[in-house]
Amino acid sequence: MLGAGWTELVALAAAFVIAVVATPAGVSGAVLLLPFQVSVLGTPSPAVTPTNLLYNVVAAPGALYRYWRQGQTGGRLAVVLISGTLPGVVAGSVIRVELLPGPRVFDLVVAALLVPLGGWLALTRPGRAPAETGEAAEAGRPAIRRVIPVPALVLLAAMVGCVGGIYGIGGGSVLAPVLIGSGRRPAEVAPAALASTFVTSVAGVITFTVLSAHTSGSVAPDWPTGIALGVGGLVGGYTGARVQSRLPDLLIRRVLGVLVVAIGARYLVSGLA
Repeated sequence: MLGAGWTELVALAAAFVIAVVATPAGVSGAVLLLPFQVSVLGTPSPAVTPTNLLYNVVAAPGALYRYWRQGQTGGRLAVVLISGTLPGVVAGSVIRVELLPGPRVFDLVVAALLVPLGGWLALTRPGRAPAETGEAAEAGRPAIRRVIPVPALVLLAAMVGCVGGIYGIGGGSVLAPVLIGSGRRPAEVAPAALASTFVTSVAGVITFTVLSAHTSGSVAPDWPTGIALGVGGLVGGYTGARVQSRLPDLLIRRVLGVLVVAIGARYLVSGLA
């Protein structure tokens, strides 16, 4: 537990570093910040979830603005993701408060989310869509890409949004590796996933704030900590989006995947202890 003033300063610095690393993969960084909040900043449960969503609300516009300047808007993909994750995150927020207030159950839920996600990132390779498209054009045949049908993608986004509402990540950090693995380019996925994270996080923060008026305990966001995290993520996200084109996508996935698996394993041990 840090002293007054130091909590916000450490939160800002940590969020900046995490956002720089995570944003190029289309992840806001919230997936890595929750365990940091619990272990280092001492944010109580379940307030840690809406505080993480508040981080997304403040931080995501930095990366989104940079992607917009680079001509990356997410387009129709962003609309499809938001249509699924928005109702999902509201349902997940209610589940988090009503059914998963205890730390042990929450630890196991976090581990169940992070370990498979980290394994996906660390062990799979980026989609081959760009290379396949070029080769197909030269050979005079159509390019092949494993595109997820829109109805299935909306359903997947709703499920991920629900989990994101429970965990406080908005859902983009799960959708991004799935979409990249299906063959979509990171340059297309990153802005769409972050736009989905931003919109659903706004809905999540509002839902938790409303629930706090009718529920005892620490349910509302920790506003000073969340805003400090968000400011660090705002600057870090802008920086990460700017350097995305200069970093190998495989390197981004591997580093992020190893970190996520390590954190998930820590929560698994804690939940089983």
